[in-house]
Amino acid sequence: MSEVVLEFDSVVKRFAENEVLRGVSLQLHRHEVVCLIGASGSGKSTLLRCANLLETIDAGTISLFDQPLQDKRIDPDLVRRHIGMVFQSFNLFPHLSVLDNILLGPVHALKRKREDVNEEALELLERIGLRARANDFPDRLSGGQQQRVAIVRSLAMKPSLLLLDEVTSALDPTLVGEVLDLLRDLAHSGTTMLIATHEMNFARDVAHQIAYLDAGVLVEKGTPAAIFNDPQHESTRRFLARVS
Repeated sequence: MSEVVLEFDSVVKRFAENEVLRGVSLQLHRHEVVCLIGASGSGKSTLLRCANLLETIDAGTISLFDQPLQDKRIDPDLVRRHIGMVFQSFNLFPHLSVLDNILLGPVHALKRKREDVNEEALELLERIGLRARANDFPDRLSGGQQQRVAIVRSLAMKPSLLLLDEVTSALDPTLVGEVLDLLRDLAHSGTTMLIATHEMNFARDVAHQIAYLDAGVLVEKGTPAAIFNDPQHESTRRFLARVS
């Protein structure tokens, strides 16, 4: 088994009296794709936000390369250089061109020279078929194109892993496929990813492991074949019956 990149150990998260994560334990290994599935409100997005230190946990530990992220000496900005996160909304800066959106992180956060990363950014845009749109502003792109740029913007930081939070949920159904195709390419190239998704066929195709959450509890995890073909828990069976 390859190196553990990210580990959740008995993670608890509360918002006031509402316990949204209830003792979640999960490992993500290098080059592995883990898909989080479950109904809205099951805790998938919160788990991702805790991993990126956008939320603080109330109990348990989250470790990146064996380093507990709850250590008060940890600089969240340094952690986020290793963890790319892509949200449901594209969050592109509207006043910057597509190229400048991608260059912003490497130049300002990583202090790399613009001329050194410019060609890398153009190559990433070439990879998603948008090199010709490098100088366009985001409002000139479709939703699917903007989301692909948002993913590439995270890749430009050369993160150790990508967290993706329902990245197709805000898209017109006709545009979902182009984003999922990019994620499939990334999975096949060995990108380490933790993905919250409602796209069951996509999860079945690309994931090494599926983790099913229900009301903040990680009910069941296993290979796609095990989860989709032979779920062991009644809760998992009910959920899959609703979404299939």
